[in-house]
Amino acid sequence: MIHITEQAAKQLRTLAAEKMSSEKIGLRLAIEKGGCAGLQYSMILGPGQLGDELFDREGAIVFVEAASLPQFEECTLDYEDGLTGSGFRIMNPRAVRSCGCGTSFEPKKEKE
Repeated sequence: MIHITEQAAKQLRTLAAEKMSSEKIGLRLAIEKGGCAGLQYSMILGPGQLGDELFDREGAIVFVEAASLPQFEECTLDYEDGLTGSGFRIMNPRAVRSCGCGTSFEPKKEKE
């Protein structure tokens, strides 16, 4: 399960309202190979896709790609708005290291 902070929920509701779509709009999360730490987060605002897991915090919708769902277990989605930039951030307790960009990470190795 992914935790959505109040700041992230507020921003998601604002962005979804601006889209003015008849479809359910949310932030779609997935994990792809790439980035400077091995894996990177993909974040796209729009409708979910078939098979996505849906998370809802008071009308703020987050879709998680089914294949990526295990990597998002225990993660927190936050939104930061500061002098050095603003955007969604994912805090992942399963990452052994993250890139300074905040979108790339290396997962913990599974014990054999």
